Amino acid sequence: MANHVYKQIELVGSSTTSSDDAISRAIERASSTLRNIEWFEVTSVRGHIEEGKVAHWQVGLKIGMRIEEAD
Repeated sequence: MANHVYKQIELVGSSTTSSDDAISRAIERASSTLRNIEWFEVTSVRGHIEEGKVAHWQVGLKIGMRIEEAD
């Protein structure tokens, strides 16, 4: 197994459904423009409350992308 180098970026996913949905949305969206995404780490969870209920989730993520090997 080769040693890998990773680049890390930070994203915030949002959803009116759940924190898991916010995570999935962020990863799916990032995957449409970034290559070699291999891991994520949740760094924060917050939300918006309306009338005593959670109305909106926001989840902060660190996304790790493997740097491609030079030819």
